[in-house]
Amino acid sequence: MKKLFFSMFLILNISLLVAQDISKVEDIVAFQEHLNSEFANPEESPLTSEDLKKFKALEFFDIDTTYVIEAEFLRTPAEPPFAMPTTTNRMPIYVKYGEAYFDLEGQSFKLNSYQNQELITKPGYVDYLFVPFTDATNGETSYGGGGRYLDLRIPTGNTITLNFNKAYNPYCAYNGKYSCSIPPLENEISVAIPVGVKKHKK
Repeated sequence: MKKLFFSMFLILNISLLVAQDISKVEDIVAFQEHLNSEFANPEESPLTSEDLKKFKALEFFDIDTTYVIEAEFLRTPAEPPFAMPTTTNRMPIYVKYGEAYFDLEGQSFKLNSYQNQELITKPGYVDYLFVPFTDATNGETSYGGGGRYLDLRIPTGNTITLNFNKAYNPYCAYNGKYSCSIPPLENEISVAIPVGVKKHKK
């Protein structure tokens, strides 16, 4: 009887894990499809007119749910505003909102999240968090000029989901007319994050 109960318990847990992974993959696929539709739309696309004519789809790394990470989230109140450097002389004002702590490949990391002080005044962005970061793929298989970005929302508890499969390139990776925030050195990840959007091939 105990063996039967244990077998049923094991099967149930495996089924739940499979269902969770399927849900994560579907969410990532939906993100990729949405990003591709934006890039294909002449009114939204950052691509040059020449690149837009031949655009079919962005190139992504293979989906890997290992890089969907539940990180410990620490709110950092009373942070002073600061000007974040960009690829041009534009200096947008940000405030550090919180810190995400997580382990990857046996190492511990921290990523800071930020709020653009102008953007959060606009509808739909009051809880928006910006996470620019660099990792060991930059300049090799992913964009090297300014790292990659994650878009997050303020969590309700003390954890936050870092889905690196949704890491995307700044617009200046595709078109020099854009001004893009440069990830602070404190958001450097020393290992490779081989998921998300790959380097744009011109």
